[in-house]
Amino acid sequence: MRLVPSLVTGMLAALLLAGGARAGELVIGRAASVGAMDPGFLREPATVVDNVFDTLVMRDAAMKLVPGLATAWKAIDDTTWEFTLRPDVTFHNGEKFTADAVKFSLERVLDPAAKSPTISYIRTIAGVDVVDPLTVRVRTNGPDPLLPTRMSRYPAYIVPPGYVKQVGPEQFARKPVGTGPYVVGEFVPDDHVTMKANAAYWRGKPAIDTVIWRAIPDATARVTALMTGEVGLIEAVPVELGKTLDDNPETSLLRVKNGGLIIYLGLKSGEKPLDDARVRQALSLAIDRKTIVAEVLRNNASLTGTQVGVFDFGYKDEPVPAYDPAKAKALLAEAGYPNGLSIKMQVPRRYINSADVGQVIAQEFAAIGVKAELEVPDWPVYAQMVPAGKQAPIYMLAWGSTQTLDADAAIYPIFRSGEPYSTYSNPEMDKLLDESRRTIDPAARAAVLARAQDLAATQVPALTLYQEDTLYGKRKSVEFKGRADARIPVFDIRIGN
Repeated sequence: MRLVPSLVTGMLAALLLAGGARAGELVIGRAASVGAMDPGFLREPATVVDNVFDTLVMRDAAMKLVPGLATAWKAIDDTTWEFTLRPDVTFHNGEKFTADAVKFSLERVLDPAAKSPTISYIRTIAGVDVVDPLTVRVRTNGPDPLLPTRMSRYPAYIVPPGYVKQVGPEQFARKPVGTGPYVVGEFVPDDHVTMKANAAYWRGKPAIDTVIWRAIPDATARVTALMTGEVGLIEAVPVELGKTLDDNPETSLLRVKNGGLIIYLGLKSGEKPLDDARVRQALSLAIDRKTIVAEVLRNNASLTGTQVGVFDFGYKDEPVPAYDPAKAKALLAEAGYPNGLSIKMQVPRRYINSADVGQVIAQEFAAIGVKAELEVPDWPVYAQMVPAGKQAPIYMLAWGSTQTLDADAAIYPIFRSGEPYSTYSNPEMDKLLDESRRTIDPAARAAVLARAQDLAATQVPALTLYQEDTLYGKRKSVEFKGRADARIPVFDIRIGN
């Protein structure tokens, strides 16, 4: 039988659609692989396990905190929060969800001997008390206005005590069991995870029966897999390949504005010449952020004057730092460097065109007399150097608060003296950041966080550059809009014709 061209085209399209995105199945191509799936001990993003486990509190599409496994919560006093739990919820293995599961899940992470890499997110918890099977109280070691938020993301996922005790932590990380919308069917570490819809899910059965998470580290290979229909959705699309997806009739580029991390140049302000605020201000004035975003990043980022994201509680719309080389030179002269200075700078190939951004900034520094000795270290090495304090005096890093969507997560770790990722020390900043952690009233707390951002704008503890967009690629049949918290909740995704 001879097939006419139009029929061949139609059959091919159908085959491609079936490969990565059909009504009952979705294949997702990821930049990162999954090594283990215990949500209390993650060393990688929670994108995958987020679909297997639930938390007491959730965020809706508008990023508002809404009931999850807890139907309600309230502060009993300054250091005690009470959660009313959802009845008639079961884990994938049939084990019943109760207050004992909440206590067990939190305490296993808080156990110092367990050495959870994400314990810092819930370290403020002093104890967990079971009031009755559907009521639990969480005590904190001081006022913690973020406790409900902390209960909305890792490592606060709820796990089944009986099953974990039965199989042990290593087996649990390979064959996880939660209360979430999807049940793990097959998990091959660093390759793929296959999940099946949980027909007994408390929110209702998911629309997509099967989801397969495939590790495709190479960006070009991810884009190719999407265009050929092998996958239906991919993460981390390179900006130079975005147009290719938009030009393809079967695919599209999805841009989540302000959905990525805020890129900045950290400054070792305890060392000369960066201990002088005038030098830090001069470096900031030397950077033409607007041109970098437009030309180097192809407008896949947004200008910002603060390290706090626009979706974060406590965000203040600080003016974008000005571009003024003449004033920068004057400030350097005033600080005692009329002939400029030399300094080392490190920029990893980790973020959107980050090495190119580093080259441009080095040239802009040279224009005001600052010779930046640029290094582009490999990420695995660099990632160890930064928290150890072994990086260059000027170094690029990205930071954000998708974990809490709160200004505290955006600025406390990098501006509070003594923190592993902070290279800044200022008693006034420390006082404001500490006060924000003790202030329960939202309006009063927002005012404190605003003052901290004002102080950063004048003292320049870091050179805030821009906030990246998050770029996904998808088959046009996949209905997914992206989220500000970087989650991919398959429960909310639909596949059309």
